[in-house]
Formats: sequence, C-alpha cells, structure tokens
Amino acid sequence: MALFWCTEALPLAVTALFPVVLFPMMGIMDSTAACSQYLKDTNMLFIGGMLVAISVEKWNLHKRIALRVLLIVGVKPALLLLGFMIVTAFLSMWITNTATTAMMIPIAQAVIEQLYSSEEKVDELVVDRADKSATVLEIDLENDKLNKDKQARRLKKHLKLCKGMSLCVCYSASIGGIATLTGTTPNLVMKGQMDELFPGNNNIINFASWFGFSFPTMVLLLALSWIWLQFLFLGTKFKKNFGCGRKPEQKEKEKRAYQVIVSEHKQLGSMSFAEICVLVMFTLLVLLWFLRDPGFMPGWATISFNKGGKEYVTDATVAIFIALMMFIFPSELPSCNATTFNLGKNGRIRPPPPLLDWKTVNEKMPWNIVFLLGGGFALAKGSEESGLSTWLGDKLTPLQSIPPVAIALLLCLMVATFTECTSNVATTTLFLPILASMAKVIHLNPLYIMLPCTLSASLAFMLPVATPPNAIAFSYGQLKVVDMARSGFFLNIIGVLVITLAINSWGFYMFDLGTFPTWANSTGKP
Repeated sequence: MALFWCTEALPLAVTALFPVVLFPMMGIMDSTAACSQYLKDTNMLFIGGMLVAISVEKWNLHKRIALRVLLIVGVKPALLLLGFMIVTAFLSMWITNTATTAMMIPIAQAVIEQLYSSEEKVDELVVDRADKSATVLEIDLENDKLNKDKQARRLKKHLKLCKGMSLCVCYSASIGGIATLTGTTPNLVMKGQMDELFPGNNNIINFASWFGFSFPTMVLLLALSWIWLQFLFLGTKFKKNFGCGRKPEQKEKEKRAYQVIVSEHKQLGSMSFAEICVLVMFTLLVLLWFLRDPGFMPGWATISFNKGGKEYVTDATVAIFIALMMFIFPSELPSCNATTFNLGKNGRIRPPPPLLDWKTVNEKMPWNIVFLLGGGFALAKGSEESGLSTWLGDKLTPLQSIPPVAIALLLCLMVATFTECTSNVATTTLFLPILASMAKVIHLNPLYIMLPCTLSASLAFMLPVATPPNAIAFSYGQLKVVDMARSGFFLNIIGVLVITLAINSWGFYMFDLGTFPTWANSTGKP
C-alpha cells in the first residue's frame, strides 16, 4: 500500500480499499472487522465538517469575509501580502485549502493587475507632461529611454509581486489548515490513529485541545512566513513596503487597486438571509466544539451527556448536528404574504430551498478522502493485529539513547521531506502507526512525536505537485519550479523549527509530555 500510495499507480482511495480484500484472505482480520474501520467517528467528523464548509462556499460567505478583511488591511505592498495571508489562513482553518486557494488567487491576481495597469497610466501622465516642455528630438529620445527602462523595471517588479502573492496564498492555505482539527485531513488521521491505537487515551485530542496547541503554532509560522516572503519578493526597504513616504503617483496606483476590492465587495450586495443563517450556524458549531470539553472546566457534553464516566457526545456528533440543520433550515425568510409564495406547475405552494441540498453535496464532497481515512485506520488495525507494529517498534529500540528533542526534530524533518513527494494524508497514514509503536517501546509519550510529525506533514512548500494549493498557484504561469523550491526550502526549515519549539514549550505542559502515560502503556508497567 505504501508503494502504491507513493507512486499513485492507482488512485489513493482505490489503494485504501486493499485491506477489505487482503486482510481476510491473509487471515489477519475478518471482513466485518476490516470493513468497520472505514466509517469511524473520525470519518463522521470529516463528513460533518465538510458539509458545513460546503454550505459556507455555496452562499459565498467565505468571499465576503475575505473581501471585508482586505478592505480593512488596505493595499500597501507589505500589508496587502499580510492581508491575503491572514484571510487565506483563516478560511483554510474551516474549509478545504484547495477551495480557499482557488478562491483567493483570482482575487489576488485582479488586485495585482490593477496595480500594474495603474502604474502604466501614471507613467503615461508623466510622459505627457514632459512633452509640453521639450523639443521634438528630446521628446523622442526621452520617450524611448523612459519606455524601455521603466517598462523593463515595471514588468520585473510586477512579475516578482505576482510570484510573492501567489506563493503567499498557497503557503497560507497549508499553514492555516494546521490550526484546527478539521482544517486538513492529516489532523483527522492523527485523531483517528490515536483513538484506534490508544483507545484509553481519555479523548486527549479533541477540537479544543488541538486548537490550544496548534493555533499559536500557526500564528507564529504565518508571521515568520510573511517576513520571509516580504524579504524575498518585496526587498529590505521596509518603510517603502509599508507605504511610508509614498509619492503621489504611488498613492493613485494604490487607490485604483483598492477600488477593485471595493467593486468586488459591492457586487456581493448586502448579506442575504441564507448567509446570515450559515454564519450563525457556523459560529454555533465553533462554540459547541470549544465548549464540549474545554479542559479547564466541565464542558456541556460532560455535564449533560455523561453516563458512568463515559462521554457519549464527541466532536463528530456536533458536526453532524449542525450539518443536519443546514438541510432543514430554509434559505429564504418564510412569509405569509400571498405575493411572495412560490407556486409550482400544479398551483401548490413550494417551500423555499434549504441552505444545503444533496446535489451540491454530491458535486463538492471529496468522498475519496473518506475511503482514504478508512484505509489508514484499517492498515493501522491490521498492523496491530498481526504484530507488525510491535516488531517495528522493537527494531527502533536503539533510538532510546538519543535525546527526545533530537528524535522529534529528525522525525519532523523526515516527514516534511517525505510529504513533498507524496500525499500528506498518505504520509501521516504510513508514519503514525510506526511512530506510535516506537514511542511505546522507548517509553516516550506518543504525542511527543506523533503531534509534531502530523503538523510537519502539512509543510509541503517546495514542489507544485506536493499539494493542490501549490499546483493551483503554479498553474497561473508566473511561477517557476525554482521559485517555489527556493522559497519553500527555507520555509520548510522554519516550519520544522517552529513546530519543534511549540512541542517543547507550551505543548510540553499542555499534554504533560514529560511522562509516559498509562493509556500508552500496553505492557502494564508503571
């Protein structure tokens, strides 16, 4: 399966179905046990989260949020870069990074094109003024020189800014996904593997605990990425990048670009009833996720849905509940006014369509990921049942002599390198069971290596094929592979260092990583 996933000889989801056939035939697991791995709690969490994200996309709520933030940030080069990065990262926390990138890059391109065309108009104005105060010969000479030099500089600057903007969007989409449990699929793989391999882990990984650790990590990584991309594509003249000491023509250029964003925002009109409903439900979903089991106080699920010390409600329950509401709530405000009734061909009153319908879901839901998640869980369960996990763990026993910090750092670098060539979902699916076995054998808290390696799987910054956002950015034609490789290489290093810092600072105390937990001690030793 690892070979097929790495080479993509078959579609990833098709390879994920191998355990259904091979495990029963090899006597590892019976068919019922193998098939039951394909629709677990984590899969339902993914489906519920995706249904809500599809609702947000359907009613363009994500575009309204993006344009509103850009209107606040403005169009000064450094702040424009930051604005696009913040918006993309925030949206990627809740909807797929592919959808976020596909929406944000056209907006970025439109703004950059307007900046470029405005600069051309300003230059034409300067030339016209020069025409009035020079002889014909001087005009020709000056015009030729001015046109060649300025056009070359302007084009070079425009191309560099286009590259920086495209990269900032695709990188931010990958970075933003690490902040929430449902932000990107590797996070859900981690959650599912923890529940599968360590069933007594007391739900240590949930939406609130993940957010508490990963959100500060994401913010720090996003800030450092912004500084790096600004240095790479805008230069070291930070005053100029922030718009200090601008010339009048520069102000005019920025004003025209700002009008592009204003125009895009105006086209959306005022918020519709459907948008308001989706926004309220989305906010309710986030609040219910955070307050279900916040950790510092009893959550609503602990108080109301706890029987014999066992919690019956999970994050998946909440996600599916809100998703069901999307299918029930109307997209238009019901009215008793006879003139507003929507009558069908037979004269009967037709109710307004719901916020979400199955046709839309069927078009946008990535069902292949559901099978891919299930294949990973089946593979992990098969490795445990066959004794492969224990055997691999024993072979890694010599690592016990290496300091834990060095182990975490080396493994993060290895995963970050591996994920450049393979799917991040396949990477986490392959590595996490092995890492869990290794942690048990050397008596290291499994979270200490599984958590940073999961985040490192999202650090796919170097190649266009590494992740869909990179491919989307590359498809616009301004980027070369060397541009992405150069900026992505250092960003990978920065990402691994930030994640290592996070797991050894606030993460260390949040999850009590200095001790080997009882839920990971399968041998029963203290």
